[in-house]
Amino acid sequence: MEHYEIVVVGAGLAGSLAALALADTGRTVALVAPMAGRMDGRTTALMDQSLQLVRKLGLWDQIAPLAAPLAGMRIIDGTNRLLRAPTVTFHAAEVGLEAFGYNIPNAPFLSFLETAAESRPSLTRIVASLTTIVFADERATLVLDDGLSITADLVVGADGRRSGVRDAAGIEMRNWSYPQSAVVLNFAHKVPHQNISTEFHTPDGPFTQVPLPGARSSLVWVQKPEDAAVTTTLSADALSDLIERRMQSMLGSVTVDSTAQSFPLSGMAAKAFGKGRAILIGEAAHAFPPIGAQGLNLSLRDIMAAVSLLGSGAVPGDFGQRYDRRRRTDILTRTVSVDLLNRSLLSDFLPVQMLRAAGMQALASVAPLRTLMMHEGLKPGSALRSFGNSLREKISRQRA
Repeated sequence: MEHYEIVVVGAGLAGSLAALALADTGRTVALVAPMAGRMDGRTTALMDQSLQLVRKLGLWDQIAPLAAPLAGMRIIDGTNRLLRAPTVTFHAAEVGLEAFGYNIPNAPFLSFLETAAESRPSLTRIVASLTTIVFADERATLVLDDGLSITADLVVGADGRRSGVRDAAGIEMRNWSYPQSAVVLNFAHKVPHQNISTEFHTPDGPFTQVPLPGARSSLVWVQKPEDAAVTTTLSADALSDLIERRMQSMLGSVTVDSTAQSFPLSGMAAKAFGKGRAILIGEAAHAFPPIGAQGLNLSLRDIMAAVSLLGSGAVPGDFGQRYDRRRRTDILTRTVSVDLLNRSLLSDFLPVQMLRAAGMQALASVAPLRTLMMHEGLKPGSALRSFGNSLREKISRQRA
């Protein structure tokens, strides 16, 4: 029975990146997953902190030609309600960056990750599905659908919302649903996007344009499920005209150049993010609507936390609990904040609309608050640490 120090189950973006990062620590790693199914037409916006990991893994030079910088992020209230929030634009230059991050098509990104995995001598790719896992004090035993059995000191569950790793570890989860679906596609346009992403907040959810290289952008359009079903059946010309109107012709005439795909939206959070010799990353641990480019960036912070906790010795039997303590605050605060923002868009309750409009007004008019929020979005916890350090310095000066 082959033994690996770490087995990663799931070879999506989160699982593949985790396998590469863990293999680069010198551990023996197996990446277990069947071959990919349908092509992923979505894109992923990786923020500055996540890009540091991508560069460390030696992937950036290949990805860069396909990526578009996000130099600005604009939020527009498209609700047409009585209390409308002002437009807020965040500029990366305000926090000393050329770009908040880069938008990358998922399909070629995954292809690059597969190629990179082949070059890691300590990383073994096993094309199979997980059948069962038995966790013991000393190690875990995994049985795969091709009849192979392997053992591991640590199992990383990156196998999505229906995680077999999570179930085998006895970790419960909390699910909730939204009356929404997300339509994703790519389109060309006449007017340059100037590397600015624009997110329209509508009564049905966000309508988000994100730059791609050249005069192209990706779109994530959150709608009612019945409207999303209609949208995906429109002809390319009709859909192009509809998107141009929704964009208020900000990018000129639009030409849809990919197939529109639709995904139902729901939320999920595991009640623990690790237990014993199992840890959860990505959508095995957390999932929420596509607002503010939080999803994969949160997953990459899962990976960075796991790597930093490993050290050089044997994997301890309570590694899962240690990982859970490290990740709990970040995951829960992001999940709650995205959930509240999404529900505030759906709510017709006037006090909720007032609070949302007031918050956006503060961001639009108070530059220090806007800067604080940008720092917090790029590096969670940094804004509070910076505020605390500044407060301590002021107190020290007053005492002196």
